[in-house]
Amino acid sequence: MSQDLRAEIDRELSENKIIVYGKGTKTMPRCGFTLETIEFFNRFGYPFEVVDVLENPQKREVLSELTNWPTLPKVFINGKFYGDTDILGPMEQSGELAEVLSQTFGAPSRPTIQLH
Repeated sequence: MSQDLRAEIDRELSENKIIVYGKGTKTMPRCGFTLETIEFFNRFGYPFEVVDVLENPQKREVLSELTNWPTLPKVFINGKFYGDTDILGPMEQSGELAEVLSQTFGAPSRPTIQLH
């Protein structure tokens, strides 16, 4: 495993609370699964980054070794690997993903009730 690529991945994970390693970019996905993942996260309104690994096969290989997950996209939240929407979809349904996102970004704000 290339130490330089591992350091680059570690930096990306520390700089982005949600990061998707996929095929293409957020504005130009190059496969349906990456597009599906982008649409999935767009629904939540939290910032996330998409890194295109098609142009860097060595980085793609390092990510596969690191995660033991051969396919793309690969989603990390708060530095932890979660898989893809096949994993995240059921997590959303069970409420587990809302809890992970709340812990990652802070509890959602609640309106303040003003008493007069």
